[in-house]
Amino acid sequence: MYRRLQIIVELIARLLAIGGGAVLLCIVVLTCVSIIGRALVPLDIGLGPIRGIYDLTEIGMAAAIFAFLPWAQFNEAHARVDLFQPVMPKTMDRFLDLLFNVAMLVVAAVGTWRLYLGMQDKLSFGETTLIAQIPVWQGYAASLAGAVGFIIVAAFCVVRSGRRIAGFSD
Repeated sequence: MYRRLQIIVELIARLLAIGGGAVLLCIVVLTCVSIIGRALVPLDIGLGPIRGIYDLTEIGMAAAIFAFLPWAQFNEAHARVDLFQPVMPKTMDRFLDLLFNVAMLVVAAVGTWRLYLGMQDKLSFGETTLIAQIPVWQGYAASLAGAVGFIIVAAFCVVRSGRRIAGFSD
Protein backbone atom coordinates (compact mmCIF):
# COMPACT_ATOMS: atom_id res chain seq x y z
CA MET A 1 0.00 0.00 0.00
CA TYR A 2 2.74 2.45 0.98
CA ARG A 3 4.78 1.67 -2.13
CA ARG A 4 1.77 2.32 -4.37
CA LEU A 5 1.12 5.62 -2.58
CA GLN A 6 4.77 6.59 -3.02
CA ILE A 7 4.61 5.91 -6.77
CA ILE A 8 1.44 7.97 -7.16
CA VAL A 9 2.79 10.91 -5.14
CA GLU A 10 6.10 10.83 -7.00
CA LEU A 11 4.20 10.83 -10.31
CA ILE A 12 2.14 13.86 -9.22
CA ALA A 13 5.29 15.73 -8.15
CA ARG A 14 7.17 14.76 -11.30
CA LEU A 15 4.34 15.75 -13.67
CA LEU A 16 3.90 19.10 -11.96
CA ALA A 17 7.65 19.76 -12.18
CA ILE A 18 7.71 18.83 -15.87
CA GLY A 19 4.71 21.12 -16.43
CA GLY A 20 6.49 23.92 -14.58
CA GLY A 21 9.57 23.38 -16.72
CA ALA A 22 7.46 23.52 -19.88
CA VAL A 23 5.95 26.80 -18.71
CA LEU A 24 9.45 28.20 -18.11
CA LEU A 25 10.57 27.13 -21.57
CA CYS A 26 7.53 28.87 -23.08
CA ILE A 27 8.38 32.03 -21.15
CA VAL A 28 11.96 31.89 -22.45
CA VAL A 29 10.78 31.48 -26.05
CA LEU A 30 8.19 34.25 -25.74
CA THR A 31 10.75 36.57 -24.17
CA CYS A 32 13.27 35.89 -26.95
CA VAL A 33 10.62 36.47 -29.62
CA SER A 34 9.59 39.70 -27.92
CA ILE A 35 13.19 40.93 -27.68
CA ILE A 36 13.81 40.11 -31.34
CA GLY A 37 10.58 41.88 -32.24
CA ARG A 38 11.65 44.92 -30.23
CA ALA A 39 14.99 44.94 -32.04
CA LEU A 40 13.21 44.85 -35.42
CA VAL A 41 10.97 47.85 -34.69
CA PRO A 42 13.41 50.35 -36.33
CA LEU A 43 13.26 48.38 -39.58
CA ASP A 44 9.54 49.17 -39.84
CA ILE A 45 8.59 45.75 -41.24
CA GLY A 46 5.53 45.30 -39.06
CA LEU A 47 7.18 43.28 -36.29
CA GLY A 48 7.49 44.37 -32.71
CA PRO A 49 7.53 43.17 -29.12
CA ILE A 50 4.81 40.88 -27.79
CA ARG A 51 2.09 42.95 -26.17
CA GLY A 52 1.74 42.01 -22.51
CA ILE A 53 4.95 39.98 -22.26
CA TYR A 54 5.44 41.21 -18.69
CA ASP A 55 1.95 40.00 -17.75
CA LEU A 56 2.55 36.60 -19.34
CA THR A 57 5.95 36.28 -17.65
CA GLU A 58 4.53 37.20 -14.26
CA ILE A 59 1.71 34.65 -14.45
CA GLY A 60 3.94 31.95 -15.91
CA MET A 61 6.66 32.39 -13.29
CA ALA A 62 4.16 32.16 -10.43
CA ALA A 63 2.63 28.99 -11.87
CA ALA A 64 6.06 27.44 -12.48
CA ILE A 65 7.30 28.17 -8.96
CA PHE A 66 4.23 26.55 -7.40
CA ALA A 67 4.62 23.58 -9.78
CA PHE A 68 8.18 22.99 -8.55
CA LEU A 69 7.33 22.98 -4.82
CA PRO A 70 5.95 19.39 -4.73
CA TRP A 71 9.07 18.00 -6.42
CA ALA A 72 11.36 19.84 -4.00
CA GLN A 73 9.33 18.56 -1.04
CA PHE A 74 9.26 14.97 -2.30
CA ASN A 75 13.05 14.96 -2.74
CA GLU A 76 13.63 16.72 0.59
CA ALA A 77 15.41 19.49 -1.29
CA HIS A 78 14.06 22.53 0.54
CA ALA A 79 16.67 24.72 2.20
CA ARG A 80 17.40 23.70 5.76
CA VAL A 81 20.21 24.00 8.24
CA ASP A 82 21.95 20.70 8.91
CA LEU A 83 24.68 22.18 11.08
CA PHE A 84 24.23 19.72 13.95
CA GLN A 85 23.02 16.73 11.95
CA PRO A 86 26.38 14.90 11.91
CA VAL A 87 26.60 14.90 15.73
CA MET A 88 22.92 14.25 16.44
CA PRO A 89 21.61 10.80 17.22
CA LYS A 90 19.77 9.22 14.27
CA THR A 91 16.50 9.09 16.23
CA MET A 92 16.64 12.82 17.00
CA ASP A 93 17.38 13.56 13.35
CA ARG A 94 14.33 11.54 12.28
CA PHE A 95 12.11 13.39 14.76
CA LEU A 96 13.38 16.71 13.41
CA ASP A 97 12.57 15.51 9.87
CA LEU A 98 9.04 14.68 11.03
CA LEU A 99 8.70 18.09 12.65
CA PHE A 100 9.97 19.78 9.49
CA ASN A 101 7.55 17.83 7.30
CA VAL A 102 4.59 18.63 9.55
CA ALA A 103 5.58 22.31 9.40
CA MET A 104 5.79 22.15 5.59
CA LEU A 105 2.34 20.53 5.46
CA VAL A 106 0.94 23.40 7.53
CA VAL A 107 2.68 25.97 5.31
CA ALA A 108 1.37 24.21 2.18
CA ALA A 109 -2.19 24.06 3.52
CA VAL A 110 -2.29 27.67 4.72
CA GLY A 111 -0.61 28.94 1.55
CA THR A 112 -3.04 27.03 -0.68
CA TRP A 113 -6.03 28.23 1.33
CA ARG A 114 -4.89 31.85 1.05
CA LEU A 115 -4.12 31.44 -2.65
CA TYR A 116 -7.64 30.07 -3.19
CA LEU A 117 -9.17 33.01 -1.30
CA GLY A 118 -7.05 35.42 -3.36
CA MET A 119 -8.27 33.77 -6.54
CA GLN A 120 -11.88 34.12 -5.41
CA ASP A 121 -11.28 37.79 -4.63
CA LYS A 122 -9.75 38.50 -8.05
CA LEU A 123 -12.55 36.55 -9.75
CA SER A 124 -15.31 38.44 -7.94
CA PHE A 125 -13.85 41.86 -8.81
CA GLY A 126 -12.95 40.95 -12.40
CA GLU A 127 -9.43 42.34 -12.07
CA THR A 128 -7.25 42.10 -15.18
CA THR A 129 -3.56 42.65 -15.89
CA LEU A 130 -2.58 46.13 -16.97
CA ILE A 131 -1.32 45.55 -20.50
CA ALA A 132 -2.69 42.25 -21.85
CA GLN A 133 -5.97 42.47 -19.91
CA ILE A 134 -5.65 38.84 -18.78
CA PRO A 135 -8.01 38.05 -15.89
CA VAL A 136 -5.78 37.90 -12.82
CA TRP A 137 -7.69 34.97 -11.32
CA GLN A 138 -6.32 32.74 -14.10
CA GLY A 139 -2.79 33.18 -12.77
CA TYR A 140 -4.00 32.24 -9.31
CA ALA A 141 -5.78 29.17 -10.71
CA ALA A 142 -2.64 28.05 -12.55
CA SER A 143 -0.65 28.41 -9.32
CA LEU A 144 -3.32 26.58 -7.35
CA ALA A 145 -2.65 23.34 -9.25
CA GLY A 146 0.91 23.26 -7.92
CA ALA A 147 -0.20 24.34 -4.46
CA VAL A 148 -2.68 21.45 -4.19
CA GLY A 149 0.06 19.10 -5.36
CA PHE A 150 2.29 20.57 -2.66
CA ILE A 151 -0.29 19.64 0.02
CA ILE A 152 -0.56 16.07 -1.29
CA VAL A 153 3.21 15.61 -1.38
CA ALA A 154 3.75 17.27 2.01
CA ALA A 155 1.15 14.95 3.59
CA PHE A 156 2.94 11.97 2.07
CA CYS A 157 6.26 13.24 3.44
CA VAL A 158 4.76 13.31 6.95
CA VAL A 159 3.76 9.65 6.50
CA ARG A 160 7.21 8.82 5.13
CA SER A 161 8.91 10.48 8.13
CA GLY A 162 6.63 8.62 10.52
CA ARG A 163 7.56 5.35 8.85
CA ARG A 164 11.25 6.15 9.22
CA ILE A 165 10.79 6.76 12.95
CA ALA A 166 8.94 3.43 13.22
CA GLY A 167 11.91 1.73 11.57
CA PHE A 168 10.45 1.03 8.14
CA SER A 169 12.66 1.67 5.12
CA ASP A 170 11.57 3.57 2.01
